[in-house]
Amino acid sequence: MGDNMEEEVERPSTPTNQSQASASYMLFMRIMSKRRTWVCIFVLVYAIILTSSWNFLKSILSWYNLHSQSQPSSSSSSSSYGWAALYASVLLGAVFGVVSMVAALAVVVPATMVTWIAIVVLLAFFGKPRRALVVEGRKITREIVGFVIRILLKEGSLVAAVCAVLGYSALVGRNTEVD
Repeated sequence: MGDNMEEEVERPSTPTNQSQASASYMLFMRIMSKRRTWVCIFVLVYAIILTSSWNFLKSILSWYNLHSQSQPSSSSSSSSYGWAALYASVLLGAVFGVVSMVAALAVVVPATMVTWIAIVVLLAFFGKPRRALVVEGRKITREIVGFVIRILLKEGSLVAAVCAVLGYSALVGRNTEVD
């Protein structure tokens, strides 16, 4: 009988805790199911990425300006200008390459998920047993992720190379105008 009293005391607090947890979970799910929420998260993440990359780009350019102004005019300093411009342009290309890969990743992930879901649903409609469906789903996931990573690396490297070449020509062109 003493045990029943303890259970009765615990029971009223448990449904309240469960209802509070359930209510907060439902509120969280309602908020996260809105498209506006995902758009805001997307914009916030991109704002953080662009701000940090912009600050990094400004620091690279200020380093380059400081390095190019501190060297006196001579034949050895012209090669030093070239190395500083090469170093700065490679860093600029790397920053733009990484930012472009992150931007592409934000577009690729939802498209990949839709593709994966469509393939698994089609396999289920064609009568694959559940165990075979799980095995095929894992294989498909591995193939899709590998394909996406290869494409992202190719495109990011291409953007980085193009930006590095353009950055180098802009920095060297700027130095010849100054001289």
